[in-house]
Amino acid sequence: MEVVIVPDATAGGELIAEAMAALVRRKPDALLGVATGSTPLPIYEALAAKVAAGEVDASRARICQLDEYVGLPAGHPESYRSVVLREVVEPLGLSEASFMGPNGSAQDVQSACVQYDKALAEAGGVDLQLLGIGTDGHIGFNEPCSSLASRTRIKTLTEQTRVDNARFFDGDIEQVPHHVITQGIGTILEARHLVLLATGEGKADAVAATVEGPVASIVPASALQLHPHATVVVDEAAASKLKLADYFRHTYANKPGWQGL
Repeated sequence: MEVVIVPDATAGGELIAEAMAALVRRKPDALLGVATGSTPLPIYEALAAKVAAGEVDASRARICQLDEYVGLPAGHPESYRSVVLREVVEPLGLSEASFMGPNGSAQDVQSACVQYDKALAEAGGVDLQLLGIGTDGHIGFNEPCSSLASRTRIKTLTEQTRVDNARFFDGDIEQVPHHVITQGIGTILEARHLVLLATGEGKADAVAATVEGPVASIVPASALQLHPHATVVVDEAAASKLKLADYFRHTYANKPGWQGL
């Protein structure tokens, strides 16, 4: 696992956007896994700016979804399909045909989960998966004590996660669904490159447990320690609880240029 400490969210977004652009230059039809929430917005803004400036041609890139609420209609403004189309697909100038995600409105939700795992495999697998992290260490919606071998499935959200997400529903927790479809930890670990971005002091404990703690289901993000190519990008506030912060700064400052992110 590589840990990169950046000054702020903007710097983190630019760093990750350039890594995504470099991937698309090498592999124009790369499958990019995206996350939702406020944390990755600087990534999407920086990547869209690169496309607009002609620094990268993303016209053949494909986008896939990490998770989705169960029960929200596809056109609901806070369904993750709507969010990804609005924040990623449209700004990159892509068509909806380039996008794939689980169907949270399916009559048979369990079958929809199985079908999404199958669709990801048939698409050749995810080349780069963006991840955020919850204050409790969850990734996707794999809440604490999720199986580290789990596949895409239905999960019940904790009250803390519903409280955290209420800001997207006018602050009304009653509007936040109780269930989601999420890629499982085992599914996430199949992506070729995992990139987790965390910003703010509120994520510091979760980051420290993920990076420096044991691999344990109580901290789902700690499963990144098992991946051969995982990158954790954190701002100074999110890095504030890391015991090895100085070491991480030193290794990144002396990283060979040919390695890339």
